[in-house]
Amino acid sequence: MNMFESKYSNFLTVILVIVIVSIIGLLGYLGYNLYSKYFINKDSAEFVDAFVSTENDDSENKNETGEQTESTNILNSIIDTTLPTETSSQENKKKTYKGFTAIGTIEIPKTNLKYPILEELSPKALETSVIMIYGSGLNQVGNTLIIGHNYRNGLFFSNNKKLSIGDKIYITDEKGNKVSYTIYDKFETTAEDTDFITRDTNGLREISLSTCTDDSSARLIILGRADN
Repeated sequence: MNMFESKYSNFLTVILVIVIVSIIGLLGYLGYNLYSKYFINKDSAEFVDAFVSTENDDSENKNETGEQTESTNILNSIIDTTLPTETSSQENKKKTYKGFTAIGTIEIPKTNLKYPILEELSPKALETSVIMIYGSGLNQVGNTLIIGHNYRNGLFFSNNKKLSIGDKIYITDEKGNKVSYTIYDKFETTAEDTDFITRDTNGLREISLSTCTDDSSARLIILGRADN
């Protein structure tokens, strides 16, 4: 083997090593993404199921008129008398998800989405779940805006582009009320557009879901209206 062939062989070896390392790195990256996605979705789905289950259990302590039973009222009266501060505090009833306050949950059957709705607006919270940033409250009259990242990998609102008019969205609030919304509009707009946020709902309950488009050049907006 002459010097030229030796150098060529070494060059091919270096290229081969680079290719192998790149493939291993890519497989590791893809594996990590799949791993992260699986556990994030698993954790969020378990939280949503527990949230809904807990709220339903609470509602079973009420009679058909929505009032608590006599035995429950008596018990609450005793508790309120002995521990007024601890039991009357709304803060004690707040549920948390990974360190953030969860004010409700969102479920979209078409995309198998189940996430807590957080109330804190921060970069870390946006990396954790979806967030309500506008409105009088979940399932209240008016428009409620919920935002979420589009990671283009199925997490959070990445699959909102697959939603269509007529699809259902379910919102459960802190009181355990689960309301179904039907999508009636879907469009793209600029990041500066706020008209859809402050729109007049004519006394109806509506929600808006906002996320980035896949190329991050615009915002994908989903509008839904409560079914009752």
